[in-house]
Amino acid sequence: MTLIGFHASHEQLAPSALLDHVRHAEQAGFQAAMCSDHFAPWTRAQGHSGFSWSWLGAALATTQLPFGVVTAPGQRMHPAVVAQAIATLGEMFPGRFWAALGSGEHLNEHITGEPWPEKPEREQRLVESVDVMRRLLAGHEVTHDGAVRVDRARVWSRPTTPPLLIAAAVTPESAASHAAWADGLITVAGDAPAMRAVVQAYRDAGGRGPVSAQLHLSWAPDEEEALAIAREQWASGTVGAPESWEIAMPEEFEARTADASDEAIRRAVTVSSDLGAHEARVAEVLEAGFDDVYLHHVGQEQTAFIDAFGERVLPRLGVRTA
Repeated sequence: MTLIGFHASHEQLAPSALLDHVRHAEQAGFQAAMCSDHFAPWTRAQGHSGFSWSWLGAALATTQLPFGVVTAPGQRMHPAVVAQAIATLGEMFPGRFWAALGSGEHLNEHITGEPWPEKPEREQRLVESVDVMRRLLAGHEVTHDGAVRVDRARVWSRPTTPPLLIAAAVTPESAASHAAWADGLITVAGDAPAMRAVVQAYRDAGGRGPVSAQLHLSWAPDEEEALAIAREQWASGTVGAPESWEIAMPEEFEARTADASDEAIRRAVTVSSDLGAHEARVAEVLEAGFDDVYLHHVGQEQTAFIDAFGERVLPRLGVRTA
């Protein structure tokens, strides 16, 4: 069944406010939620970055929604610790939690003081981390010496069925390379050909499970306001991969995007005051082959967005709302 989910942006809102908004989203008809595991916001204007794992426990306990998190094991978060966190949430909330694993961004990982590896090394580190985590989630004691090091680790409290470990990928090459280990795929929605290419690469490589997309959008009753929100809060989205993986500080993203054009902003964010246009965009994502779409309104004011989409967009996409 297709899910229309709510993306909870830790970079933009205090954890307490974000918890209120995800509860509101559930009441409005959103069927699932997800977040990203950040240490820093993309820009200082966003201004927040709560610890996703603490927040997820509260969110799962106070809603009935399934939740996911995008995280990067290997540097800032040791894979054994990530496996323990996943196992705890999976045991407490069976069948309601998944984790998407990626190779990370310098923005979040530089805080350890360790060198930031080149992309091939990060990809190898991810593959080894996934192997370690799967063995831990299966109940094994794990020792490993490679791109990551583990000494006699065991996760003692585990769910009966391990949560899905899915791949986070933004290019067809990454989607295909991680198909061998992934239980599913999540990517960022782009133009229709690019989305289809990512899905096709994953499936052609034998990728199994659901494929999901995170859709960045900006809605306000006035078109200029919607564009201003996108510019003020999500100009960082105009910096594409691989450059976005290599920038270490929010100030660098600000400098890099200071002169971003309106066209560049609109390529990164679906900007419109027309709810029908947003409905059509979500339908386009689903038609590209995705099973689930997580909507991220890039503004810090979420209440009006949740109400408007719950009342007028979700029902037209086949979501039954209260």
